[in-house]
Amino acid sequence: MLSSIIKKKKSENTKHIKNVNARRYKEPDYNDYKMPFTEKLFYTAIAGAAIIAAAYVFYKDIYISLLLCPISLFYPGIKRKSIIKKRKEELNVQLKDMLYSLASSVSAGKPIERAFRELPDDLELLYPDENSLIRKEAALIAGKLDMNETIESALESMSERSHLDDVKSFSEVFGICKRSGGNITDVIRNTTNIINDRIEIWQEIETILAERRFEQKVLNILPFLMMLILTYASGDYMEPVFTTPAGRVAVTASLLLLAAASWLSGKIANIKI
Repeated sequence: MLSSIIKKKKSENTKHIKNVNARRYKEPDYNDYKMPFTEKLFYTAIAGAAIIAAAYVFYKDIYISLLLCPISLFYPGIKRKSIIKKRKEELNVQLKDMLYSLASSVSAGKPIERAFRELPDDLELLYPDENSLIRKEAALIAGKLDMNETIESALESMSERSHLDDVKSFSEVFGICKRSGGNITDVIRNTTNIINDRIEIWQEIETILAERRFEQKVLNILPFLMMLILTYASGDYMEPVFTTPAGRVAVTASLLLLAAASWLSGKIANIKI
């Protein structure tokens, strides 16, 4: 009698914790990131310092360098897009582990609702940090189930917020299977394998491109290093570049071409699967 009461109390406490976690973790939209003011200030300062240094190398004029400094105000917006992309990629990679865990639980004979409820505990072993994105999403799903929401609605919410094709595909397939009464175990296993294969292909491509991206960064820095070497190694030879109108025009054109080349190389290396 006493053991059954303790077991019931433990179950209620676990359910309460999941509901608290579901309320605590706000449902984030992964296409949106509100950058704090201090973070904006930090990135603006970093970009401003880099622009002043680069402009001084090419123009050797502190006033022109300061005149170009306001361009740094655009960098927080660029960094914000980069953070959004990184978060979505992180969630997509972690999705693979969630699907593996889910497929293993269902294959072991657990009911699908129980498999989803136990996801937070299973993922805790792989991701000890409670701030990991997939643990937050698993806690949200488990919390919604405890509040009598359906698995389909919880997955649909995750799909709409994540804006990831793999999450959308899994949500749609799961919903169709539940409505049509198909073999949900086989469907989850097959869908998981397909999505995981796709994620693994993307990871392989990212590994191959990592070296090319590093080379791109080195090539972006080389012109500034060459300009520094030429300026201090043969100052008389480079003097017309900094003092004549034709030299200023040539330097400006060079900077514009470097910026265009950097943007184009970034686009080429950004392959979507």
